[in-house]
Amino acid sequence: MAGNKGTDITTQLMTLLNVSATKPPKRKRDDEDSNFRQKLNKRKSIQFEDSTPSMDAVAISLNTVDAEIVTANGVGEEEDAKEELAEVEDAVSDDPYELHFGVKTELLSESRRKAAEDKSWNASKSKLGRIGNVVEYTASDPSAAGAKTKAHKLTIIDKLKTTFEERQAKIPKELAELQNDLLAMLSSHRDLYVTRTSPENQRYQREAIMLHAINHVTKWIPQSLHTCISSHNMYRKRRSVLKSNERIARAAKTETATPEDVQDQGFTRPSVLVLLPFRSYALHWLSALTANTPSPSYQIENHSRFQSEYGLPPGAVDKLATAEPGLYPKDHVEILGGNVDDSFRVGIKMTRKSVKLFAEFYGCDIIFASPLGLRMSIQKEKSADFLSSIEMLIVDQMDALTMQNWDHVQFVMSHMNQLPKESHNADFSRIKPWYLDGHAAFLRQSIFMTAYETPETRSLFSSLKNVAGKEFSRFDCSSPQDEADKRFSHFTTQTMPAVLKSAVKSVNTVIFVPSSFDFIRVHNYFRRANLQFTVLSEYSSNQDISRARQSFFNGKKAFLLVSERFHFFRRYKLRGIRNLIFYGPPDHAQFYAEFISYPFLDDGVEPSDVSCRVLYSKYDWMRLERIAGTDGAAALTKQGVQ
Repeated sequence: MAGNKGTDITTQLMTLLNVSATKPPKRKRDDEDSNFRQKLNKRKSIQFEDSTPSMDAVAISLNTVDAEIVTANGVGEEEDAKEELAEVEDAVSDDPYELHFGVKTELLSESRRKAAEDKSWNASKSKLGRIGNVVEYTASDPSAAGAKTKAHKLTIIDKLKTTFEERQAKIPKELAELQNDLLAMLSSHRDLYVTRTSPENQRYQREAIMLHAINHVTKWIPQSLHTCISSHNMYRKRRSVLKSNERIARAAKTETATPEDVQDQGFTRPSVLVLLPFRSYALHWLSALTANTPSPSYQIENHSRFQSEYGLPPGAVDKLATAEPGLYPKDHVEILGGNVDDSFRVGIKMTRKSVKLFAEFYGCDIIFASPLGLRMSIQKEKSADFLSSIEMLIVDQMDALTMQNWDHVQFVMSHMNQLPKESHNADFSRIKPWYLDGHAAFLRQSIFMTAYETPETRSLFSSLKNVAGKEFSRFDCSSPQDEADKRFSHFTTQTMPAVLKSAVKSVNTVIFVPSSFDFIRVHNYFRRANLQFTVLSEYSSNQDISRARQSFFNGKKAFLLVSERFHFFRRYKLRGIRNLIFYGPPDHAQFYAEFISYPFLDDGVEPSDVSCRVLYSKYDWMRLERIAGTDGAAALTKQGVQ
């Protein structure tokens, strides 16, 4: 956790182990899955036009190679394919992608997988460049004893110096260094948990992370790590697949055994998933993607359609963008500007010369989606097979996702990297063995970004199983099951009786409730107690909001219940407040200061006229620390429930 200073950044990450310490173990299949996998392995999808197949005549499943290579009659872009094959270079022994995701990865030893399952980790603290304070975890694995971990350095060779260096030359030095530090860290395929990201740095972080994601999809770096994209040396994955196809065709032509080292794909094509709260953030991430593609030769197909569907609807005005500076908090403008529709999903296909937006899910490489959009798609199709081969998960604005329905995030996570229900025309002889063994979740790299931590975001990070490092599991929650009931009991038996006995505190009182579950509970309590109250929740219509604010300000209603989600989305400045009761500390620290300032919007209000009470327990540590600092939170939690 960070200290008192708000500028400190605490990052949780997972660390690459010494992958040369052990030999790759023999694969073992569970008995319950063996029949299914044996059946899958018998399926073949490679077909030939005639008895003398050539590179041009090989029909390849769409989850591995762009459809443009194979035409209806089996003849593709011969010269282009030959040019690509000529550029193929053998993978070097220290290629971080091959070490982590390659067929012969040594990370999936039984001891490492057991360490990940048992959450047996060693933690160490350090400071990493512009990223700041980090907590680094490695698996407690005897086979990795004495191994030291280090991030790869960012290296850009001369022939690959293009748009990335040009962009970095135009931004402040410290931001370029931040990007380079991120790329160096991500190159080791550790899971990364970045907390307290500032709005000023988000754009540059997105560009660096998206560059890493494109690199993962294309795997175009044979000798250096995380260099800029070059049209000459692009799409090593695609060329590697073509090379394997050529070898298979040659083996069939000469009637020799099929090469055993051509396992180069997953069950389905999508390998990168980016989870986002709103459509506006899909625009941000698309900008980060296109910023890393060479221009002007590179084409963005269906770009205007994407701008239309993910920008503001025709005739709509963004009141946050057009408002006077200072009228709305800066974070509110940043998060809720633009199209805030939270149900969307779009596939993006990377080809040699273009980015194809709105690609079919099973034919795309990258998916931008909201948790709700993915859940609706999965429930409608009754299948989540397109998530079976995700190797990189990026979750942005996790703090905003907690203001939505967190159950949608958990639903998506529960369907990640599961064995598919259908084959989807895959050639199972080409699938990497660790996919068939059901071990994909142990290698998936997850990148989480949030403005602040919550128990939900930390718990999600702790559930990850990447054997390249350790989950974060420091949240002190020895008995959280009773916390909600004890809080409600304290509120109804001590807080409210004291309020109702006071003629001053029983009017002009706002009760701020962070949790939606608690908000419903408190709302039902007020109804049963026949108290004069009104509510402002995320489900309130504009008419309901106007009526509630007016009746509270005029004194017709003594109490006003406000949910944190309402304030997150609306940010209304409420008048008429004399007494504040926080049912729990807000997730957003600035909400505390904002509500404290509202009573003074009215003329003639003296400080002595205002009271504020906060209910908290030791389980509110992260919220309290953001409001009162580490020392203040430590002092408060020693006092118990207040």
